[in-house]
Amino acid sequence: MYDLIIIGAGPAGLTAALYAGRSRLKTLVLEKLGAGGRILLTETIENFPGFPEGIKTADLINRMQEQISRLGVKIELDEVLEVDCETKTIKTQNNEYPAEAVIIATGCHPRTLGVPGEKELTGRGVSYCATCDAPFYKNKHVVIVGGGNAMAEEALYLTRFANSVTIVHRRYELRASPILQEKLRGNKKIKFILGSTIAEITGKKKVESLKIQDLSSRQERLIPCDGIFVYIGYLPDTTLLNKGLKLDESGFIITGEDMSTSAEGIFACGDCRKKTLYQVITACGDGAIAADSAYKYLAAKEK
Repeated sequence: MYDLIIIGAGPAGLTAALYAGRSRLKTLVLEKLGAGGRILLTETIENFPGFPEGIKTADLINRMQEQISRLGVKIELDEVLEVDCETKTIKTQNNEYPAEAVIIATGCHPRTLGVPGEKELTGRGVSYCATCDAPFYKNKHVVIVGGGNAMAEEALYLTRFANSVTIVHRRYELRASPILQEKLRGNKKIKFILGSTIAEITGKKKVESLKIQDLSSRQERLIPCDGIFVYIGYLPDTTLLNKGLKLDESGFIITGEDMSTSAEGIFACGDCRKKTLYQVITACGDGAIAADSAYKYLAAKEK
């Protein structure tokens, strides 16, 4: 029996593991692929405190892993299939784990456009990770869809390889931070198509063009391109939960300020919970609070 099981080894889960280890809780971290989570899709983090020149995401995760390993916290690579929120029992592909307390730090995954051609051409010009696939588009023309910080960072990264990067966004203003918008508009490789959406992705064996609809006129036009990168938000990885937790309409976990969920002894942190800012630094803060709350919960049970 573990004192605490943490599901997910992204920044939130690793920070929770750090604080749990320092509290001398017998802790296990379960992760289906490898430590790091979604931030490994971004090459560099520029807004993490203490690193004015930025830090490579892989370096940050390696440092976090080293920290928790010194405390004796183990990361087990095993996909979680179901969490019984009533008994705090976790079923994985290879085992079944009971725990006194659970922290859910499962993160989220990219939202798709849901347009004709997207599914068929995924991996053949349709991508959700510029950091992964940008080198394939050297001297080519690509489109990136979205308006937030993630889109802006990846658009700038794409300009290292592509001849042109066209940003398509349904609104007439981007949501990215002002400093990122300044960088976008100052880059000669970047073009903008605002107030428009993607209606269809076309191509036989690979992406060849996009059908774009102007939201004001409803007129459609076809633009040629070699690839499309989609950054229109994320969906939480919470399908493994049974019906014991309160979720919002999108499936994000609803928590209190102490990261407690609607189920006793179960806490949530990071990008799988409902909040207003999804960043590495807020995920780490969530993780620290969740572990502290779990420690206090377990201490109260012993009395």
